[in-house]
Amino acid sequence: MTEMTGGEAVARTLEAMGVTKVFSIVSVHNLPTYQALAASDQIDVVACRHEQFAVHAADGYARASGHLGVALASTGPGTTNAMSGVYEASYGSSPVLLITGQGESSYYGKGKGFVHEHETQLDMLRTVTRRSETIWRTEDISRMIASVADDARRGRPQACAVEIPIDQQYRRAEVEIHGRETVDRVAIDADALAAAVELIDGAERPLIWAGGGVIAADASAELLALATKLGAPVVTTIEGRGSIPEDHELALGPRTERPDIADIIAEADVVLAVGTRFQNYSTRMWKLAIPGSIIHLDADQTVIGRNYQPAVAVLGDAKDGLARLVDAVEERQPDSGFLERSAKSVVSDLERSDGEIGPDHRAIAAAIRRLLPRDGLVVRDNTVPNYLWGNRVLPILEPRTSIRPSSGSIGPGIGLAVGAAAGSGKRTLLMVGDGGFQLGIGELATIAQYQLPIVICVFTDGGYGVLRVIEDNVMGERFGVDLHTPAFTTIAEGMGIPAESVEGVTTFEAAFAAAVERPGPTLLDIDLTALAPLSFPIPAHQRRS
Repeated sequence: MTEMTGGEAVARTLEAMGVTKVFSIVSVHNLPTYQALAASDQIDVVACRHEQFAVHAADGYARASGHLGVALASTGPGTTNAMSGVYEASYGSSPVLLITGQGESSYYGKGKGFVHEHETQLDMLRTVTRRSETIWRTEDISRMIASVADDARRGRPQACAVEIPIDQQYRRAEVEIHGRETVDRVAIDADALAAAVELIDGAERPLIWAGGGVIAADASAELLALATKLGAPVVTTIEGRGSIPEDHELALGPRTERPDIADIIAEADVVLAVGTRFQNYSTRMWKLAIPGSIIHLDADQTVIGRNYQPAVAVLGDAKDGLARLVDAVEERQPDSGFLERSAKSVVSDLERSDGEIGPDHRAIAAAIRRLLPRDGLVVRDNTVPNYLWGNRVLPILEPRTSIRPSSGSIGPGIGLAVGAAAGSGKRTLLMVGDGGFQLGIGELATIAQYQLPIVICVFTDGGYGVLRVIEDNVMGERFGVDLHTPAFTTIAEGMGIPAESVEGVTTFEAAFAAAVERPGPTLLDIDLTALAPLSFPIPAHQRRS
């Protein structure tokens, strides 16, 4: 045990867990902790401009690196600001730890009006986290942070949080440092796995459905090995993108809800679903037919059978489970007709997509894939181009290179990109609409300060494009969706970021090529109205009956 301040205990614990980045905004209620983190030789503190986007950055860091993402905020307004980021991390099954301050212990619970007072902050945090705790004693800081961080990373990852009174951060005490870089994986149910092997060995047309749990478990190599041994096509959810390279002959892409792929899913006699919740959009609001026998492998017992009833439920870690299946299943001659039909379904769906997105957007997607490095990260905020071609048509070729706000919110993209670029050091593309971009535009200053290698593609149409389409087709009138749009190039250049206005495909390709080669950030303001129009389908649940 060593004498140290509470802030130093936080820093030493994070070091023991292998943390290298913390995303934060400095505040009176986290000064001792921030000071200790800034003094660390191992940890870099990335100074963000808003607590929501600090947590989004920690989330993006976790998704891109596979390591625990950490954000540091202040009590009260700082933590209320952070809540949207914590919500998205939990929704997206991302291992994020929020560390926040709290008022002095002696004033807590007295309602005296102490600055930043929020005495039910813990209750608030618990609404969006797996676990949140108050740490009342300096001596307990390391043990409690290590325990909560383990819960954030165990099984299906989730966001967790701790709050530490400011006096306990300043106070010196004898502290034993805890913390570990990895956590134990959820053990595989051996009997259930044996039943799965028997079902797979009896299948003629097996198909694999890969969700985000494959990425979270770093199980892409095992997935590809199993698919190859079985000769089984692989369809992914959007969160599962990159679990198999989308230029691989067995890859059907993130098209579970598309008509052509639905026919293939219906033809499979066994569907091995790994690390997925069968969410609404991936299943057409749970109307997608999966007539074959389902084997559901997941580290979270609560999601197995929630939306589709499996013939075999296998609780356990995706990486371990897939590796055991590779060893146990019989190698067989695949059904060549099934594989041929599967491959044709991808071609037919791409042709269908071409009609939806038009020639200009198809050309932009092709240019991005040609110019962006294979391991470049693609971060997509929720905007019309993302819905129509970022999520499906733009190929993802490696794991942990595809990131989006899983909850469907607009705006988190810029924060996710900050964390992904800071954590990976790789060239990062951010696709964002002008409406969503303005929610976090202050993070341009963060990107400029750290010269992060992000190419920001702002698709500008003067408002909230997705909602505009829905209002035009469902409501019959517009309200709240048409926005005054600032000159984004002027704002970016004022921040010290090179920027260019883009009109047309040829201009885009030249500008994007230059941006990819530039070592730091670039902003491209793309005029959507100058491109061939997109055809945005109205979701079934939002159509008039």
